[in-house]
Amino acid sequence: MNPVSKPLLDILNSGAAYLDKKGVEEARLNMEHLLAHVLGCRRLDLYLRFAELLPETELAPLRELLRRRGEGEPLQHLLGNVDFCDHVFICDHRGLIPRPETEYLVEIVQKWLAGSKPARLLDVGTGSGCLGISLALATGASTVLVDISEEALDLARLNVSRLARGAAIQTVRSDLFEKVTGTFDLIVANLPYIPRAEIAMLSREVRRDPPLALDGGPVGTEIIFRLLEDAPVHLALEGRIAIEHAHDQSPAITQKAAMLGYRDLEVVCDLAGVERFLLAKAPPAPPLVEQAPQGAEVPVS
Repeated sequence: MNPVSKPLLDILNSGAAYLDKKGVEEARLNMEHLLAHVLGCRRLDLYLRFAELLPETELAPLRELLRRRGEGEPLQHLLGNVDFCDHVFICDHRGLIPRPETEYLVEIVQKWLAGSKPARLLDVGTGSGCLGISLALATGASTVLVDISEEALDLARLNVSRLARGAAIQTVRSDLFEKVTGTFDLIVANLPYIPRAEIAMLSREVRRDPPLALDGGPVGTEIIFRLLEDAPVHLALEGRIAIEHAHDQSPAITQKAAMLGYRDLEVVCDLAGVERFLLAKAPPAPPLVEQAPQGAEVPVS
């Protein structure tokens, strides 16, 4: 027996214990992902290899990953990717880590569309591109991915090149609609919505996300309100908008949308039963104002 070899199961158990001691939630699952990543196998394959002896050469990179995970670096950053809507997206410090709530939003939007295919789709605050790319692949829509961060757009472009090469997807650096032209059948957005003062209280993993992707302003709804105010001129006549927001923001955001004239407002809960998404149709188009023919006298009372 090689004295520096250890059974895989022992390594798994000791690594999980280390992560648990460091305060990592779901320590065992995290350790399984890291070990599978180092070994280049599927996580479930580990269960067939428990008795296998691993040499020290296999353990050195694992120890470094364990150290970084124990210091709060997100698992997704260490793995370099994340599963989202049956696609594997590159994930790193340049964009918000895709989360299950946003994945569920893709499912909700597809059901909401009821089989109709939007011709043009806009994803505002795209980050890694997970929301817009997933919907583009599902619907075939011509898609524009928008973000204020050039770094985030670089990450989105990387994911487009890997997952949607040849699809009609373009990226635009823009502060919301500032540099966006045209109208869209569907606008989706997962914008920053954390109140600024609460960011310091987030978990150490979430605080590794880009500050631009977290900071929603002093109240947290400021950027979403700007989106709602500016979106109507970019929505087709029967266009739709879907927004992800924080757990306690639904009343304020719904009231704002109603005040702006959005139609058929619907609040949808996430899988935990929390009000998380606003779905709405575009406000009615303003009535056309008839102008008197040039040179004609305008009657006065």
